[in-house]
Amino acid sequence: MILAGQLFNLQIVNGESYREQSEKRLVRESETYAPRGEIYDRYGKLLVTNEASYVLQLYRTKIDDDELNQVLLKIAGILEKNNDTYYNELPINFETMEFTKSESAMKTWKKNNKMDEDLDVMQVIEFLKEKYEVASENMESIKKILAMRYEISSNGYSSYRAVTLAKNISYQSVLEIEERNAELSGVYITKQPTRKYMAGSIASHIIGYTGKISDAEYKSRKDLGYSLNDIIGKSGIESTFEEYLRGKNGSKRLEMDAYGRISNEEELDESMMGNSVVLTIDLDLQTKTEEVLADIIKKIQNGEFNGTKYKDATAGSAVVLDVKTGEVLAMASYPTYVPEDFIDGINNEEYKKYFQNKDTPMFNRAIQGTYPPGSTFKMITGIAAIESSGIGVNEHVNDTGVFYLGHKPACWIWNSRRQVHGNVNAKTALMVSCNYYYYEVASRIGIDKIAEYARKFGLGEKTGIELYGEASGTVASREYVAKLNERGAKKTWTIGDTLSAAIGQSYNTYTPLQMCYYISTLANKGKKTEVTVVKDVIDAEGKSLNMSEVKTTIDKKLGIEEKQLEDVEVSDETINAIFEGMRSVTGDHGGTVYGTFSSFPIEVAGKTGTATSGNGSDNAWFVGFAPYDDPEIAVVVIVEHGGHGYFTARAVKDIMEEYFGYNNDKIDEDLTLKSNEIMILN
Repeated sequence: MILAGQLFNLQIVNGESYREQSEKRLVRESETYAPRGEIYDRYGKLLVTNEASYVLQLYRTKIDDDELNQVLLKIAGILEKNNDTYYNELPINFETMEFTKSESAMKTWKKNNKMDEDLDVMQVIEFLKEKYEVASENMESIKKILAMRYEISSNGYSSYRAVTLAKNISYQSVLEIEERNAELSGVYITKQPTRKYMAGSIASHIIGYTGKISDAEYKSRKDLGYSLNDIIGKSGIESTFEEYLRGKNGSKRLEMDAYGRISNEEELDESMMGNSVVLTIDLDLQTKTEEVLADIIKKIQNGEFNGTKYKDATAGSAVVLDVKTGEVLAMASYPTYVPEDFIDGINNEEYKKYFQNKDTPMFNRAIQGTYPPGSTFKMITGIAAIESSGIGVNEHVNDTGVFYLGHKPACWIWNSRRQVHGNVNAKTALMVSCNYYYYEVASRIGIDKIAEYARKFGLGEKTGIELYGEASGTVASREYVAKLNERGAKKTWTIGDTLSAAIGQSYNTYTPLQMCYYISTLANKGKKTEVTVVKDVIDAEGKSLNMSEVKTTIDKKLGIEEKQLEDVEVSDETINAIFEGMRSVTGDHGGTVYGTFSSFPIEVAGKTGTATSGNGSDNAWFVGFAPYDDPEIAVVVIVEHGGHGYFTARAVKDIMEEYFGYNNDKIDEDLTLKSNEIMILN
């Protein structure tokens, strides 16, 4: 009787009160997202940071499909009214009624979603309408509901784990959602850090971008604590250093009723910001390098140098290395992109701009593009010839125009003017870029010796920079032809191949970064350094991590094998001859770019290169280092289909002006030299 009386009291007398308390005390645990580590330039200038943003999440509640669809429709209406967007991964363009994926990709998608592979767009929509019990016949409403239902279905949610439907929504949307909280069952607004790229598009190919984790990325990382709502580094440093930049998420307890209305919040574990990465780049120099590269490409297109308009000159790259340390001071690829466009996913218009653009702005030409080096390779051929006793430093070769071996190539001056250079040696051959001289010395020493020295200077192999996608390039050699034959080619190495390789053609193809490393090693008189774009990694407490351990981790991630740097042994006599030749390119009358550098008060060594590209106009190179007596930087600029290396010399000069302080009064008086004592790699 006592028990019966107590049950009556609990269920009948106070039942309603206890039910209300029970519903109000539904406890859920919510993740609090940690900010990613920041990214800085070498001088501590902030490149990438975080800003608080509002995120719309949804918990599963006690409502049926029809009620859920109405909630989603209301959410979409609020967001769209305030120019906010929600996730829409559904591969359907409702405007054109077409699939947004390829035919093969759509078959896989349909199979994964338990559909018949032959369903057309309208049939897929009807299938999803039935699956999600969408009653509306209005196509605009259907589009909104299906987009968010598909997001929920793909990522899953429960009464304890929310699904994210929208990020970085406006404060106005937040206010309206909170005002209508009673009719938006399960909706929860939280704050999350959002990536902020302070320099816009500057250094985008180095820094990279972040985006929502994909299914494949989640599957490979779920054991590391990643969730389907996470943001992850997709390219550049953001990707390579993902494990360092990613913070440690915290958690909080939410008290809600069965309809998702929150009554109390309590922090359980505090989130911890990720490590910050300090790059080796100088933001000012990087900015100037990108400006100069874009400007020189436009000038070449418009014919501002010799009146000829090279309309196919639409892309290029520039690299600046610290000769003594191997640090990347600037590295540009044009055209470029804006990392912030990818934060919340890109729309169809942006997708086409970036991924269907024939000029491939997402492609990092500095480390992924490979190009024949043209005459900028001649220092390699010259060194190989002198060091192997194929020719003496002061021995002259008489350029008579046509070289009567192999395919009987002629010097460029013969082809263009029916003139000859006459007697030239190691120095003057570089100054006037005499092809005939290099044909002669190549015929004496053979391709094996040329290929050997190309490899010694780091050509044909990855530099090991801390970025995904670096290309190895190709050294023209018998070994490379043998590899081609293993894949079914039927080629033999000929004397003609040797002659072409000697002037940077044939199978020679290298990245701009490799070329800059080669010039840096040359400026260092054969002493090698490790190429790097990361100077330091700092934890949340401001302490530097062990960079040796960081390098080991990153190298393993990139698949870079550990190797010992081997300096290139080159005699002083050879180095002096090559240096003098490069100095004369910019500093002597008759040098191919004397007019460009004649008034520059720093001695520069350099070399122009005009390389056939296989299609379209020739590629235009200029490589150089400065100061001549005590090199600090090596600079390389290439413009695809740029016509002539002479044009790109102007870009290198402008970059050097920025580095040596002519644009901001930072110049060291000790480096100020007479205007006729200048030198650049021509």
